[in-house]
Amino acid sequence: MKGKVRSTKRLRAAVVGGGIGGISAACALNRRDIDVTVFEQAAALGEIGAGLTIFPNSLRQLERMGLGEALAAVGAKIGDGSEYYRADGTVVGSMLMTDSSGWNGIYGMHRADLLNVLAASLPRGTIRTGHLCIGFEKDVAAARLKFANGETAEADIVIAADGIHSILQKYVVEPTPPEYSGVRAYRGLIPREKLPGWRQEAQQVWMGDGKHFMVYPVRSGRLLNYVGFVPSENTTTESWSAIGDRDELASSFDGWDPHVVRLLEAVESCFWWGLYDRMPLASWTKGRLVLLGDAAHAMLPHLGQGANQAIEDGVALSVLLEGRDPADVPVLVPEYEKLRRARTDIIQAEARKNGLRYDSKYANLHQRDREIAILGTLRKSLFDYDVERVAIAHLSEHQLSAN
Repeated sequence: MKGKVRSTKRLRAAVVGGGIGGISAACALNRRDIDVTVFEQAAALGEIGAGLTIFPNSLRQLERMGLGEALAAVGAKIGDGSEYYRADGTVVGSMLMTDSSGWNGIYGMHRADLLNVLAASLPRGTIRTGHLCIGFEKDVAAARLKFANGETAEADIVIAADGIHSILQKYVVEPTPPEYSGVRAYRGLIPREKLPGWRQEAQQVWMGDGKHFMVYPVRSGRLLNYVGFVPSENTTTESWSAIGDRDELASSFDGWDPHVVRLLEAVESCFWWGLYDRMPLASWTKGRLVLLGDAAHAMLPHLGQGANQAIEDGVALSVLLEGRDPADVPVLVPEYEKLRRARTDIIQAEARKNGLRYDSKYANLHQRDREIAILGTLRKSLFDYDVERVAIAHLSEHQLSAN
């Protein structure tokens, strides 16, 4: 494609799924003048109240989209005082919270706040709610979607950002069920005012026998997001909104560090969800259809990279598609998978390994603690990665330039 004249016709992209992966992909595509529409099955755009962490590898991309000030206004800076502990509160080590340049580009975010910032930056009419996708077909010229409300849509490329239980995944690969990790996660939010003296900008992880507990600030520091990870023999739903048992949560961490016990005493209600991931899929792309985020590479949350990797996916895809003719799409989409696959495969595997560290699945905890001490090397490699620059270099290296 080297030397190809840039298309004068705007490429049409349809994103299925209005979560963080889908909306951030729409933002990345819109930035590069691609005509994008997001189709969300829910009647209104929204995220259940849970926290996530935005790290430098995705924050630098969001800032380039012009979202830096809006994110700073609703996020909670995380940095000093971030540490790992044993269950009794013994400090294992500090947590690396900067990239190699020393940039502390890390926010604790309420999922709804992040989604609102992303959605507000898109042109009016980009997001269409009440559209449950029930069918996909394609020919040489275009791809078509069918929705439960009777409507249809046509696009040059369809991006499936519809989660671990993706409806569109079956059009790319033979479906397999997600793998249950054997862990149930309890989560909730507590006003900081209920816990006077709690560290202001810290992410803290306590690691015990088969379980761990995590706390970090969200919503400009006014709320503390907590997650308790406990083993469960019974398969637990993957729902973000299943009501949890507050007493069961508290008893799971009875006798731990007094800081954990004090926080749990302030909990009035909580939610729970089961933790699932997938082994790497055989393929992410087929013709004019690509998988993105959890639909492509569902991962456990033990590196906090799920949403961050979905954001990277959208940026990579937008770089590849900028200025393209519709006829180029089937040739370009395999390049998206080549560009992204090695990184997400590694992160999926490392997230599993880190869960074992946090849950103290070691015969010798000193070995675990040594691994925690050098975990900063992995975190730095994650944070330093600049997907936009990598994607631009990929275009040049493989002679895919549109100019």
